[in-house]
Amino acid sequence: MVTSVYAAQGDTVDAICWRIYGRTAGITEAVLEANPGLSDLGTIIPHGTLVALPDIAPQAQELQMVNLWD
Repeated sequence: MVTSVYAAQGDTVDAICWRIYGRTAGITEAVLEANPGLSDLGTIIPHGTLVALPDIAPQAQELQMVNLWD
């Protein structure tokens, strides 16, 4: 697993989370916690900013059940 990335031009924390983890729910908060002061830089992270990525266990895919008979 990647332990850190450099922000690309126009990156947000959500965009990095989606690109690396494939989701943002619960991940964005963990990345912000692992990077004190990152939120102080604004919504768009400055190009080249090193962002630490916490090791997060994969999330089980949630399946919805559909009832075809009532």
